[in-house]
Amino acid sequence: MYGAVPGRTARPGAALSPATYLRRVMTDFFKYQALGNDYVVIDPRSTGLPVTPETVRLVCDRHFGIGADGVVHGPLADPRPGVPVPLALFNSDGSVCGRSGNGLRMFALHLADRDAGSWATGEPFTLRTTAGDSPVRILDRAAGTVQVGLGIPVFDAAALPLLNEDGTPAEGSTLSVPLAVGEHKLTVTALDNGNPHTVVPVDAPTPELARDLGPRIAGHARFPHRTNVQFLRVVSRGVLEIEVYERGAGYALASGSSACAAASAARRLGLCDDRVEVRMPGGSVTVALAADGAVTLTGEVRQVATGDFAPALRALLDPTPEASR
Repeated sequence: MYGAVPGRTARPGAALSPATYLRRVMTDFFKYQALGNDYVVIDPRSTGLPVTPETVRLVCDRHFGIGADGVVHGPLADPRPGVPVPLALFNSDGSVCGRSGNGLRMFALHLADRDAGSWATGEPFTLRTTAGDSPVRILDRAAGTVQVGLGIPVFDAAALPLLNEDGTPAEGSTLSVPLAVGEHKLTVTALDNGNPHTVVPVDAPTPELARDLGPRIAGHARFPHRTNVQFLRVVSRGVLEIEVYERGAGYALASGSSACAAASAARRLGLCDDRVEVRMPGGSVTVALAADGAVTLTGEVRQVATGDFAPALRALLDPTPEASR
């Protein structure tokens, strides 16, 4: 058996070949992307790196770290078939992300890539985050096609929460709510599908609009927990187009939970059918909406890279003496 490297963990009693040792133990990170929305997976079975808000911010920094929209930390317990697999999701600013449609699909493919077995058979299994359980399926491992269920969204002011203009708690439905953003008088639909979202119907969603109005809506005083923002154009009853601004990552080429939020809002407003293609700058996903509102997201995921943090970066990520090589 190959011994564990300081600052890393290996499965007790595992007899590893050199190739398997390098692939499973000598790997600090696994990077994936879904339509340009990228996450770094930090698997505690492969590295002893502590995952903190500071660690996440440095890993996600595109100039001083690896660069990503967020970090997936998991599995947080030994994965076993039939048992929900726990993990933690983080935005690039270090804040906790309750649920990420793309992040969950990337982690599902990571399990299939690293462990194969039952994770790669196409049978459904469950991932668990702070927002609850999400069923996932690897539909085509070679193509990276992964499906995830995000449950039934909530359109309730108290659940988001949403405040009135005077700062008092709002009540009731969050469909077609007036929102003043500087000189802009908008009509928005807010919802929670594990994360808070605000969908803004517009004639022409553009990156410039998302970068301008996105942060102003995301940090609006009426959203005390901040909100993700989707600028939505209904192309047809089967096709939606969105631009995305994430509360914890900024402008994004794509977002799975945002695609689901936009589809859920459009359906509640009577603007689309039960199955839609959602187009984003990074590409398209398919969102299916059940009669009870439950949402299923399907799209492609790709592994981009695996590797080790250089000693200088690792020293910044984990300054404890035992973490040095």
